[in-house]
Amino acid sequence: MAESNFFFAETLLNWYQRHKRNLPWRETTDAYAIWLSEVILQQTRVAQGLPYYLKFIEAYPTVQYLAAAPEDEVLRLWQGLGYYSRARNMHFTAKQVVQEYNGQFPSSYHELQKLKGVGSYTAAAVASFAFKEKVAVLDGNVFRVLSRVFGISDDIAAPASRKVFQQLADSLIPEQAPDTFNQAIMEFGAIQCTPVMPDCMFCPLQTSCFAFNRGLVQELPVKSKAKAVRPRFFHYLVFEWQGSYFMRKRLAGDIWQGLYDFYLYEAAEKLWSTDALLLELSNAGIDLLPGQFLLHQKEYKHVLSHQKITAKFYLIRLKKRLPDEVMQEARLAPFTASEVEKLPKPVLINNYLKDAKVLVNL
Repeated sequence: MAESNFFFAETLLNWYQRHKRNLPWRETTDAYAIWLSEVILQQTRVAQGLPYYLKFIEAYPTVQYLAAAPEDEVLRLWQGLGYYSRARNMHFTAKQVVQEYNGQFPSSYHELQKLKGVGSYTAAAVASFAFKEKVAVLDGNVFRVLSRVFGISDDIAAPASRKVFQQLADSLIPEQAPDTFNQAIMEFGAIQCTPVMPDCMFCPLQTSCFAFNRGLVQELPVKSKAKAVRPRFFHYLVFEWQGSYFMRKRLAGDIWQGLYDFYLYEAAEKLWSTDALLLELSNAGIDLLPGQFLLHQKEYKHVLSHQKITAKFYLIRLKKRLPDEVMQEARLAPFTASEVEKLPKPVLINNYLKDAKVLVNL
């Protein structure tokens, strides 16, 4: 077993030296920069995450700068990456490091896990890359490589399976190069042993790969299906008065916490016609004449991990300012067009605003 483990590690390390991508977070041992890259790259492709990493490291070159930044500014810079809880946790963790650790990231795997939003994977990545601690990382790429090469059929979506894969990964990681090995196995899964069309014909592990030799490459790893996606139907009322637009900051308990959107009326089963929406609003005590609507005909769709949102937007030019009681109840506040641009917003809202600038001079 020790000999096969040595072959696996050496093969990956040699492959990595020839094929690794040049990425900025691989050129540093700064725990902050490494942690920042790992947070940004969670559930995000490198090609998409790299520009965000560069923006963040330029805006906040140290953890102290990030900790001192306003949350709205952090969320605005994050806009488009999705999973905004990551950004909020990242901001909280920066403050935690500054306040509780004197601006220095903990140097061990177990201490790192005490930081908010830092799970076992991120802790292992920072501990090995920044401090060369011998602890194996486990992400989707690593699960896939280990499952195929060693023939592990445990469901990678099941929490109990993590122990199986962790024990194997920890047994493979070399004492002298834990940081390079972790980078190598993740890179190997990202560009060689890919999910759909792995490059098996030119794989250096081909002869010893369980899945390749048994025709099970497409069957491994085993992953149970995610829960069904829930459809939601949004009607957004874009109130405009004297060049200001009324928006609200979304609260906890639903998607897009901390981001800004417009007055929202959610339909139960499907989007209504304009007449049906008017009736619903009237029943809710909001009376608007059809002539006040400037309906944006396009339907906007946005898919989250477990929700699929379909939305329509209605520009409503007001003859007088919204009453204070409506503003308070709906938590609305007026913003100029330039202020709206600077607010952190969901991609769905941002896509509408890009179109509306041309279509309705918003």
